[in-house]
Amino acid sequence: MKYQTKSITVRYGETDQMQFVHHSNYLKYFELARIEWLSDLGVSYASMEINGILMPVVSANLNFKAPLFFGDNFQVSVFLKNKPKARLEFDYEIINQKNEIICTGNTVLAFISSDKKKPLRCPDFLLEKFN
Repeated sequence: MKYQTKSITVRYGETDQMQFVHHSNYLKYFELARIEWLSDLGVSYASMEINGILMPVVSANLNFKAPLFFGDNFQVSVFLKNKPKARLEFDYEIINQKNEIICTGNTVLAFISSDKKKPLRCPDFLLEKFN
């Protein structure tokens, strides 16, 4: 399926007392890559929310292989795993400047209505973007 890669540099505030990137930041890196990829496809979270469609993360999984440190340059690749129905599933891979795998992960987002908070099918305009 479709994928995109985003380059990021670790900021000082993303590190912990051990000088590693704190584990909670990896989900933020995934989100940055995912939102930028959707934006490049012409999909805006803000416009979807205005139109009554929310996409909360309902599942997240991370597997750490090695740490990142302040100043490290790395790439996050985001892959659309399947053609969406009522959920969007993404796989991720973070690779450092030495081309070493740092972290892999997966998120599942559900489509829900903003008013009733009930599940929705993937909107047709999104399916068109993913083809």
